Amino acid sequence: MTYKESFIQFMVECGVLTFGEFTLKSGRIAPYFINCGNYKTGGQLARLGEYYAECIHDNNIPVETLFGPAYKGIPLAVSTVTALYNKFGIDISYCFDRKEVKDHGEGGMFVGKVLQDKEKVIIIDDVMTSGKALRESLPKLKSAADVDITGMVITVDRMEKGTGELSAVQEVKQEFGITVYPIVTMQDIIDAIRNEIIPGKEYLEKMLAYREQYGVKSSTV
Repeated sequence: MTYKESFIQFMVECGVLTFGEFTLKSGRIAPYFINCGNYKTGGQLARLGEYYAECIHDNNIPVETLFGPAYKGIPLAVSTVTALYNKFGIDISYCFDRKEVKDHGEGGMFVGKVLQDKEKVIIIDDVMTSGKALRESLPKLKSAADVDITGMVITVDRMEKGTGELSAVQEVKQEFGITVYPIVTMQDIIDAIRNEIIPGKEYLEKMLAYREQYGVKSSTV
């Protein structure tokens, strides 16, 4: 079993990936739902960090520091840098932002690594819906130093059209030139159902119809 297939199983086990009928914020009626808020134990977070580390290692993304946008990105960054060290012997830094600039003590917008010009930074987050987290993070990072954003890593690429014909992942690539690396894509999840890696064959027809209506053919531009 590949790490992608193992991750899809893990999402189902944790109740993060569920099937049924869900009304999304966009108003679309989806046959699946992804709720990353259901990761809630130390064991789950440790395993989640390993899957992020696998994705970074598998794609050979250059990195010196992981940035986790507050608040959801903070535990992701911590668990991933730990997994990179424990699993691959790669010892890198991490940092995260504050929602408000601290005006006492050491002060500043960031906690963790003090960013330097040309530092290779990966932004880490859960699921990309509109690219809002990236759009908010970029000016903060660039105000700290002229860092080199080498990529963004997320759990799932929904492969859905955004406001136009492109997905959020494709829009980010087109607008900022930043590649988004998902651990898995919606196509990977459909394939896992087909190959009986996870249950859900009764939802496969609806999944395919939803992809036909709202999906993009590829996760790249």
